[in-house]
Amino acid sequence: MSLDPQTKLVLDQLAAAGGPPMETLTPEQARHAFVMPQGEVEEVGKIEDRTIPGPVTDIPVRVYYPKGSQTNYPALVFYHGGGWVIGNIETHDNVCRALTNLANCVTISVDYRLAPEHKFPAAVEDSFAAVQYVYENAEAFQVDRTRIAVGGDSAGGNLAAVVANLSKDNNHPSICFQLLIYPSTNVGGEPTVSMRENAEGYFLTKGTMEWFRACYLNSEEDKHNPLLSPILYEDFKDLPPALVITAEFDPLRDEGEEYAKKLAEAGVEVECIRYDGTIHGFVSMAALIDQGKRALEKSGRALKKAFN
Repeated sequence: MSLDPQTKLVLDQLAAAGGPPMETLTPEQARHAFVMPQGEVEEVGKIEDRTIPGPVTDIPVRVYYPKGSQTNYPALVFYHGGGWVIGNIETHDNVCRALTNLANCVTISVDYRLAPEHKFPAAVEDSFAAVQYVYENAEAFQVDRTRIAVGGDSAGGNLAAVVANLSKDNNHPSICFQLLIYPSTNVGGEPTVSMRENAEGYFLTKGTMEWFRACYLNSEEDKHNPLLSPILYEDFKDLPPALVITAEFDPLRDEGEEYAKKLAEAGVEVECIRYDGTIHGFVSMAALIDQGKRALEKSGRALKKAFN
């Protein structure tokens, strides 16, 4: 396949804008440079910025409520992408607004600690603590604790997958669904075909992934830890149903699809959809790339089905 015209236009605009490769920047510079096209701000019922207790420090969260007057909504605990180094509640505001409306759920966006200031497993600890807190304080969020899903994109998809495994291993809290948008599942593994074929020129590069990994990991030993790479878990049985979204021209395509395959082989209900002609990050670019709109709509339908 070739790039779809909208994706090609985005890549051409990024190339014309110039700018140094992310891996040549400091983490602070990279965070400042990481701006995703938000498009028109989608209205939701209500938004609250608050903090919840974390394992080390309080964790900022943004809570999105749909329009309506229910007191017992389903919930999506969402983890933003950005290689565990960049990204925050603001960069993924458009995605969370869309999912809140499409799935008619409360979305809790988690501002977990970032590397390299807070290396692995800080992001994992915050992410798991967040979903535990939402479960244990469901009423305070107007949430039905029997209908809590986890989700995220890229590094956030990695965290959602790890949290689903941790919840299963601890028999708490109960997770009903996992939404994994182009997840990083094999962080320390050998480069896949998609990582080699899409190493340059498609927004996310192999060099940037290597930089993210260097910022996040403490040592080579971390590469063998399933809390870093959920594909290393030995038992995938009894995990919650999943939707895995991948993109054709994404270095992370193959590891996302391999993770979906492992879930399916273990008897987990999983749907894996590859969006051809587009790139990593396309869901955040839904204002510019129609494939992103379609992926969001698919995610909303999958969440609604899981919540019912």
